[in-house]
Amino acid sequence: MGENRRVMTTEDATAPARSAAAVEAARAALVEQVGADVVADHAGAIDEGDGVVTHYFGCTQAGYPGWRWAVTVAVAPGQERVTVDEVVLLPGDDAIIAPAWVPWRERIRPGDLSPGDVLPVEEDDPRLVPAYLTGDPGDELPEDANERRQVKEVSEELGLGRVRVLSVEGRELAAQRWYDGDQGPGIPLAQSAPAKCWSCGFLVRLAGPLADSFGVCANEYANDDGRVVAFLHGCGAHSDAQLRRKQLPPPLPDPVFDTLSEDDFETF
Repeated sequence: MGENRRVMTTEDATAPARSAAAVEAARAALVEQVGADVVADHAGAIDEGDGVVTHYFGCTQAGYPGWRWAVTVAVAPGQERVTVDEVVLLPGDDAIIAPAWVPWRERIRPGDLSPGDVLPVEEDDPRLVPAYLTGDPGDELPEDANERRQVKEVSEELGLGRVRVLSVEGRELAAQRWYDGDQGPGIPLAQSAPAKCWSCGFLVRLAGPLADSFGVCANEYANDDGRVVAFLHGCGAHSDAQLRRKQLPPPLPDPVFDTLSEDDFETF
């Protein structure tokens, strides 16, 4: 009961793996794997816990500036023999590494599609729902709920209309994208416009769930001709735009009859 027992700390456990012998063992294993020509000096060590230490060596391999060789060694409890676990090449803080991989579908941007390209839509795309669940938003559905249900049932049975239509989430995503884009109210062109698109005679109204916020510009001289624009968008080609007084050309002077010179009219 009175025997003194010394508790081994983490530093004590990893001391053999941190020793000069462990560094030499790690270097020898590294040189055996990659050759001495690409191995530089010892660059430090990191304690991994439980008697495991990773030793770092500089890398002189062409094309890998800033990278480091990492050799993980371990010493079993009660043993002094160093065991090499793995040898890898890891990037350092100044290493040049490739950017994170992005799936191809997330890399696609508007305008990337070329003639003949096909971009299939996933079956569980949250932007779309089966048309028979909501009815086609472009259709003029009856106001009565029973009649709407009958239309959906008949459309599903006969396979009429579109297979899938925009879901609520799909409509919200589209509306937010249009509102925040170049056809929304936030750009300088819209903020300096004399009036908003909702009051322009060139605005073509939409049908469906987005008709209360967006329309299509039909002014051939406007920047957004043929594009969907937000009601709060605007430009200088508004149908009611008028030049300010200071922007008008100066008026022509009144005509003056020349009585001092003779012209052909006076000779007759």
